[in-house]
Amino acid sequence: MAEPEQPQIYLITPPEIELARFPQALGRVLDDHEIACVRLALSTHDETALCRAADACREVAHARDVAIVIDTHFVLADRLGLDGVHLTDGARTVRKARKELGPDAIVGAFCATSRHEGMSAAEAGADYVSFGPAGVSALGDGSQAEPELYEWWSQMIEVPVVAEGALDKATMAHLTSMTDFFGISEEIWREDDPSAALANLIAAGA
Repeated sequence: MAEPEQPQIYLITPPEIELARFPQALGRVLDDHEIACVRLALSTHDETALCRAADACREVAHARDVAIVIDTHFVLADRLGLDGVHLTDGARTVRKARKELGPDAIVGAFCATSRHEGMSAAEAGADYVSFGPAGVSALGDGSQAEPELYEWWSQMIEVPVVAEGALDKATMAHLTSMTDFFGISEEIWREDDPSAALANLIAAGA
């Protein structure tokens, strides 16, 4: 029997970055690992700060032929030459984003722990759906996207699925056969050597 394909890595920026240092750190990770996509997921709503960060990260990603999307702001995605948008409101704005960005853009939707929301996003034209947190987290209301959700989705729905949030080696090892992508963020950026931290996590699912 053929070995199942390993999930690809979908890299998510931390919510706050230093432009003097982060692009170089991002470049090192992209050089060391095969990354499917980068998501700019900043907490700021300052348009100037978002544009500067997007320009810097787009330059790093596109130099390595890696797609880059931005959280929520699909108007900025189009203006700044990004590859698409990651929507954080489930299925609600998928159709609008698709209409604005066109058929070739990446449109993804975070659907928390809701199977119904995920199905609605897929039907509305999302290129992928993400669920999370995949691991145990005290953030938010403490809800967790259970392994059964990923397992059901991977068996029943053709649209790719991303597992993200509070990932650790044990969780990744368990979900390897059930997801198409692992969304990796603070799991590596809080470490002194993000590239080595990612290598350590990837080894869990190998």
